[in-house]
Amino acid sequence: MTGTGRLVRLILRRDRVLLPLWVVVLALVPAGYVGSFRELFPTEAERLQYATVSAGNAGFVALYGPLHGSSLGELVAWRGGFLPVMIALFSLLTVVRHTRADEEAGRTELIGAGVVGRRAGLAAALTVTLGATVVLALILAPAMISQGLPVAGSVLLAAEYALAGWVFAAAGAVAAQLAAGARTARAIAVVALGAAYALRLAGDVSGAGGGPVSWLAWLSPIGWVQRMFPYGENRWWPGALVLVLTAGLVATAAVLAARRDVGAGLVAPRPGPAAAAPGLRTPVALAWRLHRGPLAGWIAGFAALGLVFGGVVRSVADLTSGNPALARIFARMGGSSGATDSFLAGTTGLMGVIAAACAVQATLRLRDEETAGHAELVLATGSGRLRWIGSHLLFALAGPALALAVGGAVCGLVAGLTLHDSGQFTRVLGGMLAQLPAVAVLGALTVLLFGVVPRAAPAAWAAVAGCVLLLMTGATLGLSQWVMDLSPFTHVPHLPGGEPSATPFVILTAVAVVFAGAGLAGARRRDIPAT
Repeated sequence: MTGTGRLVRLILRRDRVLLPLWVVVLALVPAGYVGSFRELFPTEAERLQYATVSAGNAGFVALYGPLHGSSLGELVAWRGGFLPVMIALFSLLTVVRHTRADEEAGRTELIGAGVVGRRAGLAAALTVTLGATVVLALILAPAMISQGLPVAGSVLLAAEYALAGWVFAAAGAVAAQLAAGARTARAIAVVALGAAYALRLAGDVSGAGGGPVSWLAWLSPIGWVQRMFPYGENRWWPGALVLVLTAGLVATAAVLAARRDVGAGLVAPRPGPAAAAPGLRTPVALAWRLHRGPLAGWIAGFAALGLVFGGVVRSVADLTSGNPALARIFARMGGSSGATDSFLAGTTGLMGVIAAACAVQATLRLRDEETAGHAELVLATGSGRLRWIGSHLLFALAGPALALAVGGAVCGLVAGLTLHDSGQFTRVLGGMLAQLPAVAVLGALTVLLFGVVPRAAPAAWAAVAGCVLLLMTGATLGLSQWVMDLSPFTHVPHLPGGEPSATPFVILTAVAVVFAGAGLAGARRRDIPAT
C-alpha cells in the first residue's frame, strides 16, 4: 500500500471539479423534495391518500421502489428512489477511471516505476470514491434535519445513499480487474448495475400486485438499500448485507489485482483480424466502429425508458382523477393541458438531459483518441483535422437524435395504447425531438472546450450535472429565473401541452453553431496532442 496517500491526493487534484459537483448535486436533490411535498400535501390526510394510491401503483413502484408509509419523510425518501442508482453509477465510473483507464493510458506503469505498492492505485481509487459518498451523506443528513425531519431517518437515508455508492464502487473495482480496457470494464460494471435495478424493479412490481416473485428484489443490492425504509421502520440490518457484499468485492478485487499483469485483464481480449476491413478506410467508418457499441447501449436505454414512462401515463391519469393537489405536482413539471401532458412534458425534458449526456460522451471520444495517440495516427494519413473531428461529431449529433426518436416513439406508442389515443404518438415524439437544440448546445460546448482548452474538456460533464440540478430542484428551491435560464432546456417549449415557438429553437441552434465553430477554429490551430 506504499504511496496510497500520494495517489489519493493526485486523484483529488484530477477530480477537483467533477467529484464535488456530483456529490453536492445528488446530496441536495432530496432536500428539494421536502418543500414540494410539504406545500402540496400540508395535511396528514392528503399525504395518506397520495401514499395509499401510489404504494399499489405498478408504474410508480417501478420508478421509485416500494412505499411503506405516508409521513413526509417517507414520501421524500421514496420519491428519491432512483438517486441511489445514480450515486452507484458515478461511483463505479470514478473507480474505473482511476484504475483500468489509468492502466490503459500507461499512467499506472509510469507511477509504478516509483516507490508505489502494487495495490496502491486500487486502494487510492476506492478510498476517494468511498470517501466521496461519505461526504455526500454528511451533506445530506444535516440538510434533511434542517427541514424539520427526524434525525434517525435523516441519518439512515444518508447511509442508504452512501452504501449504494460503496457496493458499486467495489463492483467497479472488480470489473477493472477483469477487463483489459476501460470501456469494457465500464460496460461490465454498468451491466451489473442494470441487472441489480432490473431485479429490484421486477420484485417490487410483483410484490405490489401480489405476484409470486417479489423475492427477486432481495437478490439486488439496490433492493437492499431501498428496504432500509428511512423515517418509517428505520431498518439498519439491510445495510449490513451491503457492507458484507462490499467487503467481499473489495477483497476479490485486491486478490485479482495481484494475479494479473499490469495493463492486462483476467479476461483476455478477443484478437482482431490481421487486416482491416475495406470499410474502415475513412474517418467516418472508423468513427462508426468506435461509436456503434455505446450508441446501441444508449438506444436500448432510451427504448427502456420510453417503455416505462409510457406505461406510467395511465397511472398518472388515474391518480390525478379527482385529486387537484396531486395534479399540481405534475403541473410543476411543465405543460398546460392536464396532468398527462404535464407528466409527458417533464419526461421529455428529463430524457433530453440524458440525451445531452450521450452527446457529451460521444464528443469527448475526440479527447480520448487524442490522449491515447490514435488521433496522430489518423492525421498522419490523408485525413485532415476537420474531417477527423467531423466524423466523431456526426455521431455526437446523430446519436442523441436517434436515441430521442426511439425513446419518443416507444413512449408515444405505449402511451397511445394505454390511453386509447393514437395522437399521443406524434405529440410525444415531437416533444422528444424538440429537445435537440438544447442537446446540441451542450454538445457544442464540449467541442468548444476540446478545441480551446482541451485539458478542461471533461468539465462539460459539469454543465450536464447543472442542467440536471436545475431540472429536478430549480422550481422547488425557488431559484431566480436568471439562474434557471442558464440551462438551455429551460428555453425549450414544454411539449406536449405547451405552446411551440420557433424563436427558442433558432436561438439555441445559433448558440450551438457559435460554440462549435469556435471550438473547431481552436482545434485547427492548437497542437495535437495538447500538452
